[in-house]
Amino acid sequence: MSAIAVMTSGGDSAGMNPGVKQFVEHSLERGLKPYLIYDGLEGMIDNRIKPASHRDVSGIIYKGGTIIRSSRSKRFLEESWRQRAYDNLRSHDIDKLVVFGGDGSFRALDVFYRDFGVPFIGVPATIDNDIFGTDYCLGADTALNIIRQAIDDVRDTASSFKRAFVIETMGRDCGYLALVSALTSGAEICLIPELPYDLDSLGRRFKREVQAGRTYIIAIVAEGVKFAAQLTEWLEDEIGMESRLTTLGHIQRGGSPTVHDRLMGFEFATLAINGLLEGRGGEVVCYKKSKMIYKPIGEITEGTYKINPLHLEAGKKLTR
Repeated sequence: MSAIAVMTSGGDSAGMNPGVKQFVEHSLERGLKPYLIYDGLEGMIDNRIKPASHRDVSGIIYKGGTIIRSSRSKRFLEESWRQRAYDNLRSHDIDKLVVFGGDGSFRALDVFYRDFGVPFIGVPATIDNDIFGTDYCLGADTALNIIRQAIDDVRDTASSFKRAFVIETMGRDCGYLALVSALTSGAEICLIPELPYDLDSLGRRFKREVQAGRTYIIAIVAEGVKFAAQLTEWLEDEIGMESRLTTLGHIQRGGSPTVHDRLMGFEFATLAINGLLEGRGGEVVCYKKSKMIYKPIGEITEGTYKINPLHLEAGKKLTR
């Protein structure tokens, strides 16, 4: 019986557990022997690799994060540690890999693939939704819903006290979370790395609106802009509105996966296993134009993700 293993690598995201559950169940359905690699690349090096059954993934579909845990690994950059990881896989007769992660994880596994010829298929999983070649990454919908709930809750108190609230979202250097959250929550300001902003223009606009009766302001700032604290001070000093900063932080990475992320985890895992059984390797399952497709790893890692131009155009009005 051919053996196949799964790992979750890099930042965790809701939807990984539903994906891992489907990985085990679909592997068994296809006559494969599934293994779980605990603690990502570090776990592969340290042989934290265990055979899996239905019992191991029972009751995990509603849980956020990843039950097999995750890591980043500097050791994996060295060939000697990759050799140890390969030897560990061979000791379990594992000859196929599925990895849930982002660009860094895919690059690491691509080097491993070229070193030892162990075929893998990647599943894009990051709340930042910033992987080139796919319109959707596992975990983004759950993160957006957590942000939406936070914005809705903050709006209640903002309107009650006539305050401005600045909400900082995650996303590294990508403004996807901030922009989509702003557009779908009716925010008045949105600052993201992809768009220039004009404080003078914003100041003139809000002074007019306050004179016309505006009583509160909601501003969404992507962490990559590095301007959330300064914007909070600016709103108070320039607009004259009492202001508060809310940094959402890592709550955006947790939480029970939404229905969308559970379904996407199911589909990604299914296509990853099917692709490996078809003889594919060194590829990523991507969701493009409402279809699941396979793309070579080089195309994914060499490209640069860009936010939907329609969303960017709509976001311009929130920057000036």
